[in-house]
Amino acid sequence: MRISSAYAFESSLSNLQRRQAQLTEAQTQLTSGKRVQRASDDPSAAAAAERALARMARAEAQGRALDASRNAMTLTEAALGDAGEMLQQARELLVRAGNGSLGDSDRAIIAQNLQGLRSDLLAVANRDDGSGRYLFGGQGSDTPPLRDTPAGVVYDGSSGQALGAGGESTPMSVDGRAAFMAAPDPANPGATISVFDMLDTAVAGLMTTGQTSAQVAQITSTAMGRLDAVAASVSSWRSRAGEALNRADAQSERFAQARLDAQTERSNAEDLDMLEAISDFQNKQTGYDAALKTYSLVQRMSLFDYLK
Repeated sequence: MRISSAYAFESSLSNLQRRQAQLTEAQTQLTSGKRVQRASDDPSAAAAAERALARMARAEAQGRALDASRNAMTLTEAALGDAGEMLQQARELLVRAGNGSLGDSDRAIIAQNLQGLRSDLLAVANRDDGSGRYLFGGQGSDTPPLRDTPAGVVYDGSSGQALGAGGESTPMSVDGRAAFMAAPDPANPGATISVFDMLDTAVAGLMTTGQTSAQVAQITSTAMGRLDAVAASVSSWRSRAGEALNRADAQSERFAQARLDAQTERSNAEDLDMLEAISDFQNKQTGYDAALKTYSLVQRMSLFDYLK
């Protein structure tokens, strides 16, 4: 069989170009650290990497929602703690007011202190999380959820609890009506009492002049009984906020593990085995060098070179 010089040149050039392309591809993989550069490189691995990437994005989104919930519940727990301290101060004032040796003016000063605590409690109940969301706005409120009126404090929020966008329950707020205005009334079984109404009633009673010691004792005793019920309700909601924080810690660990698993799966699907890749690159580089030398030899094998 006769092989022409043109065929030999074309064959050598084709092999040279093929080896050069293989060497370039190996070099690209080494510099990027990725075995799969395009879906056509390995469709199955590329699909697995995309699924893992989607799970990573979902876990990160859940993590962001959880962080927002943790921040809201941390602020809520602190606010309820402040409210509990204020109620303790109010109780101490009521105990002092029950002293039979005090006069009307002394009780009026105590009543004014109770009014100050009431204002502070209302401010606590209308706290936000720093981004415009009210901690006790329930399912949502564009304005402070508790509003003071001549008839008393009313709740303008939406009853219930706002939840984050994550896959698991991540509370973003607390129902302010339930936390501050729905404590069981010990004086009326089955009825509820608002912390603000309780303080308003106590203040009105202490501001009334000319009362006997027995009347004052009755006012302070009733007020303290209701205050204790309100304080227990606030403490219960504070415990719920603490439980939400504990759940958030557990959820955070699960989301972090899910993100790590997805990262591992993606790495297994598309990352490069560096030791194997370096060895493969060296082999292809050697083959390319051999192809170059072969081509240079073939170029000198033309009949015209012998006729010179």
